[in-house]
Amino acid sequence: MRLFIVQHGNALPKEVDPERGLSESGKQDVANVAAFLIRGSVQVEWIFHSGKKRAWETAELFRECLIGDGHFDERDGIAPLDPVVPVVKEIQNLSKDTMFVGHLPFVGKLVAHLITGNEDIGVVSFTPGTVVCLERDENEIWSVAWVVRPELLKSLN
Repeated sequence: MRLFIVQHGNALPKEVDPERGLSESGKQDVANVAAFLIRGSVQVEWIFHSGKKRAWETAELFRECLIGDGHFDERDGIAPLDPVVPVVKEIQNLSKDTMFVGHLPFVGKLVAHLITGNEDIGVVSFTPGTVVCLERDENEIWSVAWVVRPELLKSLN
């Protein structure tokens, strides 16, 4: 099983958009990452997002190309300052490839907890639009399979 942990794309400042939707560069970065994942034949069964505008817009860009007949849902518990342990417990019961689109510091803590058991150990350096792919083996151990950051793809376009 693979788990994709995503930090939303670059958002507009509150002065421009009080709901902090994606900026044009944020939309383009996420679209580039999504296109890259398509070329890698990535598909997911579920996409969960926090419901905040920037996370929903990011998740929507991935949904358009990665989800097929899967499920797309807003969910509680993945906001920036939410505790990760309840989500970790739910993740242990997942059996299908799933994507969570959220915010820092939550996404960083989630990856850290799954890999090390300690959410305070830095494992991945997220930037807006980053996707981290974790894989769970037959012993229920998670490992980082790969990380894609938008700046890595700029030279490919």
